[in-house]
Amino acid sequence: MPEPICLAFTGASGMPYGVRLLECLLAAGCRVQLLYSQVAQIVARQEMGLDLPARASDARRCIEERFPALPGRLEVYGREEWFAPLASGSNPPGAMVICPCSMGTLAAIAQGLASKLIERAADVVLKEGRKLILVPRETPLSAIHLENMLRLSRAGAVILPPSPGFYHHPQRVEDLVDFVVARILDQLQVPHTLMQRWGDNEASP
Repeated sequence: MPEPICLAFTGASGMPYGVRLLECLLAAGCRVQLLYSQVAQIVARQEMGLDLPARASDARRCIEERFPALPGRLEVYGREEWFAPLASGSNPPGAMVICPCSMGTLAAIAQGLASKLIERAADVVLKEGRKLILVPRETPLSAIHLENMLRLSRAGAVILPPSPGFYHHPQRVEDLVDFVVARILDQLQVPHTLMQRWGDNEASP
């Protein structure tokens, strides 16, 4: 079995990026460990009309109904489920993506704070030398935000703002979302055909 990818939703705007990423990871046959904050539940409802149940078991059933996955490919953990495998360096995920990533979550990780499972999992991924990808959706950025990002970049994290390009001539909002999700999948080395790549002569199917 391949190592799982941990995906976390936090309380920043940009939930369509995270949900589309989840869909693509499951469609690619990846094992996904999903975490989400309480504020992420509010954002998901506001931006997508998506209800993420508070109980992890209910959330897994809800997501599997929306995005069918192979048995055992999706695990959902509660915010303080400290016996989850990704809470320990003895059983870290292969990589972790926080998408969208709030400035509060980013700041906590940058300072080594881990009061919730999301921050603890990110701390584990960094200390074990695995890839941590943060997708911060905030503008404008203050000096505090930038300093926290620089600190995390120096620690080995990938800072991937959801800034879509336009050279692929997007026609829909979904095209802009897919551009960002494609960049995240590239970082995870997960194959995809979400968009035409720069220099390709033929459009992706």
